[in-house]
Amino acid sequence: MNVRIVTLSIDGRDVGAREGQTILEVAGENGIEIPTMCNLTGLKPIGACRLCVVEVAGSRKLLSACTTGVTEGMQVTTDSERLRNYRRTILEFLFTEGNHTCAVCVSNGKCELQELARKLGMNHVDVPYRYPRRDVDATHPRFVLDHNRCILCTRCVRVCDEIEGAHTWDVMGRGIDSKVITDLHQPWGSSTSCTSCGKCVHVCPTGALFEKGHSVAEMAKRRQFLPYLSTMRGAKE
Repeated sequence: MNVRIVTLSIDGRDVGAREGQTILEVAGENGIEIPTMCNLTGLKPIGACRLCVVEVAGSRKLLSACTTGVTEGMQVTTDSERLRNYRRTILEFLFTEGNHTCAVCVSNGKCELQELARKLGMNHVDVPYRYPRRDVDATHPRFVLDHNRCILCTRCVRVCDEIEGAHTWDVMGRGIDSKVITDLHQPWGSSTSCTSCGKCVHVCPTGALFEKGHSVAEMAKRRQFLPYLSTMRGAKE
C-alpha cells in the first residue's frame, strides 16, 4: 500500500510525515518534545489531559497534538507563552484537585506528574487546593488503588481494554466527581474480571496504582512491554 508523505512546519522547522500520523508522533520522531500525561505509545490517544495542546495556523483553538492528524502545509507551534501558561494552569489543576503529597508517595522521584512539574518550572501553585476526601482500595491481594493520586488519564482503562481484553476498569461519574472503578464499582479485590496481570499498575503515571510491599519512592513503573504487546495484538487482529 502506498503511503502519502506530507510536509509540514513544526516550530519553524520543515519536517516530513506519513499521512495519518498525529502531530505528537511526528514531533517525537523529530526530537521535539510535547508534554503529555494521558498519551502512551501502544494505547489509543484520547486527548484527555490537554497538556499536549499546540497552536496550528488558521485555527483559533488550541488543538491536542495526540489526536490531531498532520496535513500538507500545516504550521504548528509547540512552544509559546500562551501554551506555557495554558499547560501550567492545567498542571496546577491536576495537583490541586487531588492529594499529591510527593514526600510520602510510593512513586516519589519516579512520577510523571512530578517530573512534568519540574520540567515546566512549577515551584508553587496559585490555584486553591481542594483537599478532597478520597478512598484507598487495598482489597486486591497484590495491588492498591489510591484515588487521591489519580489524574483520570484513563491509561489503566485503556490498557485493560485494548491490551489485556479484560475490561475491568471504567470511569464513573461526571466532572469533578469522576473516578476510575472496577467491575461496576465493586472493590478491586472482589473483581471477577481482573486477571491480576499488573498492566494497569505499570502504565499509571502517578502513585495512584502500585504494588503492595513498596514504601516511599520505591515503586518504579515498567512500561517496556506495551509497544510490543500492542504490535502483537494488532498483528493478530
